[in-house]
Amino acid sequence: MEHQSLPFSALPESAKKGIVQSQRDEETGALIYAYMAKHEKNAVNREILYRMSEDEKSHAAYWASLSGQKVKPFKGKILWLKVLTRLLGYTFVLKRIAMDERDAVLGYEKLLEVFPEAERVQRDEKRHEDELIAMLNEERLQYVGAMVLGLNDALVELTGTIAGLSFALQDTRVVALSGIITGVSATLSMAASNYLAERADGNENALKSSLYTGIAYLITVALLVLPYLLLPGNLWPLALALMIAIVVLVILGFNYYISVAKGLPFRRRFVEMVSISLGVAVIAFVIGLVAKALLGVDIG
Repeated sequence: MEHQSLPFSALPESAKKGIVQSQRDEETGALIYAYMAKHEKNAVNREILYRMSEDEKSHAAYWASLSGQKVKPFKGKILWLKVLTRLLGYTFVLKRIAMDERDAVLGYEKLLEVFPEAERVQRDEKRHEDELIAMLNEERLQYVGAMVLGLNDALVELTGTIAGLSFALQDTRVVALSGIITGVSATLSMAASNYLAERADGNENALKSSLYTGIAYLITVALLVLPYLLLPGNLWPLALALMIAIVVLVILGFNYYISVAKGLPFRRRFVEMVSISLGVAVIAFVIGLVAKALLGVDIG
């Protein structure tokens, strides 16, 4: 294995930082892949992850031979990715790592002129990405359509309903009660409709699909009603503002998850969902005001 003609201390500062950064990234990757392999039930995936962990160790040793330093991995990043693995599943985390791998490849390009052997590391990184994408087969992603159905429907229906009720009733407790009743009823209706539709299409997993739809719907309902449960009755404008903020954050988080896990465009889907949900809310605002004025409703 050839090394650079110049000692590490004589290299440009940018090159030294790149080497140490790469070494730390590889040490971190080795531990993350080993953790995933240990908890992976699929034997093929587990073997690939173990092999990738060993590759990362080899890469770290290469960079260590250049830097002459012992570098500790990013413990915070390891802990964070372990938590994400439990919450969001392997697919999301592996795709996120694959994106980091691409960034690593771009970083190695800058070092190739000084360290030609880094090209081998680059090839391994590209192979890692291909293997990661090929191995993904997580159950929850098979039901993304069901989750999208529940999430979209809850956001559109409940955002409009709660916004309209806020202006019509102007009391957080009454709005919360109405939102909970409406939300739970809509959850059961949506889950049942999804089950019947999937059964009609011959889907053997119709029940599981309907559960994903119902759970996504119910979680969304709980998040949208939460501000009205926490704030006093006369602070309905603040509760409404917080609900709108939650709507945007839910759409942001879900679309980011889907964009990473499924490789779908983020911005277009995010703008589309926000526009629809907030557009319905605005219409509901107007309907609530008009209904209150025409019917002379006054909750005091």
